[in-house]
Amino acid sequence: MTDGAFPSSILFCCDHNAIRSPMAEGIMKKLYGRRAYVQSAGVKSEYEIDGFAVAVCDEIGVELSRHRVRSFDEMRDWGDDLGAFDLIVALSPASQRQALELTRVYHMNVEYWPIMDPSGLGEGREAKLASYRATRDLILSRMIARFGPGDNPAEGAPPGPADASSSASPSGAG
Repeated sequence: MTDGAFPSSILFCCDHNAIRSPMAEGIMKKLYGRRAYVQSAGVKSEYEIDGFAVAVCDEIGVELSRHRVRSFDEMRDWGDDLGAFDLIVALSPASQRQALELTRVYHMNVEYWPIMDPSGLGEGREAKLASYRATRDLILSRMIARFGPGDNPAEGAPPGPADASSSASPSGAG
């Protein structure tokens, strides 16, 4: 079930623009194509794109390796106008506070999707990948619940709420 009209421009934000918000940006572009202008930013931009985020998004056909990390400040410095976005989706408490502060003079919606930061979870490669997959899948399910199933389903992604009952998983398990 969707919540409101489909926005024409969306900004996803998190703490560092290295894991959650780039995942959301890439998944949004994959699922909905050019239906909306989509960008992402972080409160800070002190890290590069996370390799585990790149790996788990690659599993579903979402390319993140060329993502350039940027902060809200860098967006403004580069001429991006936060007031031009119809919707800002904050994926962390710090980014929600920053988005609300930066947009208090604009008429726009800021939504908060509490998405776990997988970077400190799991010991060993497989456990870390499982944590990153859980974050990716939570973003995907929130996105489908909010915007609908999309035009281009992500390859290898778990079925969303709308199509879970009508399609079987590749392994045959329900």
